Amino acid sequence: MSDQTASQAGPITKGAYPELTPHAVIVGYFLGAIIALSIGYASLKLGFSIEGSELAAILGFGILRGILRRRSIVENNVTQTVASAVNGASSGMMFSVPAIFILGYGYDFNPYVLTFGAIAGAFLGIAFIIPLRKQMIDFERFTYPGGVAVASILKSPGAGVEKAKLLVAGALVSAVVYFFSDGADLELFNIINDVVGSEILPPYLNGAWYISLLTIGVGFIAGRGGVAFIIGGYVCYWLLAPMLDLTGMLPVVDGVKVTDPGTLRVTLFRPTGIGMLIGGAVIGVMFALPLIKSAIKSMQSSAKSESAMSADEMPIKLLYIAVAGAAILLGVMAITANEQVGFARGIMMAVLGTLWIWMAGIILSEAIGRTNWSPLSGMTLIAVTLLIIITQSFGGMDTGPAIVAAITVGAATCVAMSQATDLMLDLKTGYLVGATPRMQQMGQFFGAWLGPILIIVLIFVLNDAYGLGSDELPAPQGEALASMVKGITGGDVPTEKYVAGAALGGLLTALQGGLGITVGLGFYLPFNIVLTYSLGTLLREISDRKKGKVWSDNYGIPIAAGMIVGEALVGVVKAVLIILAAN
Repeated sequence: MSDQTASQAGPITKGAYPELTPHAVIVGYFLGAIIALSIGYASLKLGFSIEGSELAAILGFGILRGILRRRSIVENNVTQTVASAVNGASSGMMFSVPAIFILGYGYDFNPYVLTFGAIAGAFLGIAFIIPLRKQMIDFERFTYPGGVAVASILKSPGAGVEKAKLLVAGALVSAVVYFFSDGADLELFNIINDVVGSEILPPYLNGAWYISLLTIGVGFIAGRGGVAFIIGGYVCYWLLAPMLDLTGMLPVVDGVKVTDPGTLRVTLFRPTGIGMLIGGAVIGVMFALPLIKSAIKSMQSSAKSESAMSADEMPIKLLYIAVAGAAILLGVMAITANEQVGFARGIMMAVLGTLWIWMAGIILSEAIGRTNWSPLSGMTLIAVTLLIIITQSFGGMDTGPAIVAAITVGAATCVAMSQATDLMLDLKTGYLVGATPRMQQMGQFFGAWLGPILIIVLIFVLNDAYGLGSDELPAPQGEALASMVKGITGGDVPTEKYVAGAALGGLLTALQGGLGITVGLGFYLPFNIVLTYSLGTLLREISDRKKGKVWSDNYGIPIAAGMIVGEALVGVVKAVLIILAAN
């Protein structure tokens, strides 16, 4: 229990505020499931995810305070910790597992083994990062902007309830719109051509707007942070395509000039975008090298400090047990991922995975603490590359089993890194609202097991209904990982476009962290998504200028978050109905 005491009238009138309670955990599970499914779905659409902690804090107020009449800020803090721990698997698995399906091995792996491995990875990520909490938050006081934003919500309980109402309203509107639109496009340029009676707007300009409030909501929340993504798409279709046409350099297939935007995307812009994602991710890791040095200093300082693990932290012996147990489970998973792996390779993969989780989790926590930017996709690419190299030891494995084994273990490391960064953000929030670290750490363990189970089911459902890597669900990060794996294993890939894209993505990321990845996503994704996303960015800019940033924070963002949740849940329900109808 926190030593804060209540002072307002209501259900809790005296004594310590409740913190880690059954109410907090159960509500956290419920909210975490909704958020994980929503953000997991959105990340397959757009290629990046958003933090779930803020959503969980807003919805937590709606349930804990609005419905259950509970008034403890630190209890809501545990709820958002549990919920974001559940959601930690969404980015971790959506950045890696879809690659197995895109490469055509979707039914050649054991989903139970992968799920238990992801849970083991989640526990490893949490256990490794806890000893550094005091050093990174109490002593070095890293900023963790995302954690500060959640703390500001928790400190405004009245506003939190109102935000929850707006979020639910946004979700209902978005759900209704998507139910009837069913992901259709508004073919604006075709309509203009029909009205004029002439093709004044060439087809490659691709002026179709995707009818999706989810996409507008993500654009609104990202605000100016998404401008680079928009520029990437506009450069492809409204700059490069006209220039190629004017210079007679548009691709020619069977003697016919290609002006269809879909064909241009598949043959030209998408492979370049994949290269940019890979190049941007790799250079992003190099960009983080100074942070590695700083992270090592933090580890050394933490080890020397006798107070590093004090009474308000989880007992260090329990963390040792968690690390040992999760590492053993990771080893079992590696050995059983495929019969060709064998004992020696399995142990090597487990040791590498465990060490990578330990090192990468610390680096990412330091990166997001200082810059609010995380090179998660780059760390995953490198981990899978190293694991594939191991599969070629002792005579080498066949290509298919090697890919399945490497990505299976790679998914566990990705989930671990995601959990480590999420926990540090939540602990920063707890530091600011006076929470007990031990309670939050236990909450993170309570929530971490549920996410992998939900996400693996979601992946199978969405793949069966729409197909991962399709126009409906492009899964850009999974596609980038799959393309890199193809290149390593000698598959047929458009090497020159990948290399050119990688050089451009690496250069952009060297100029600004993450820039190559966001611009590359604009190249990769269908332009109808980029156009609709730009509407969200435009609305956010108008909102900030006309109404002020406080209005955007208090009204705009909750509504936008609701738009994401409403459409995503309808999309998942529709996927389930498609599968049921097919069977």
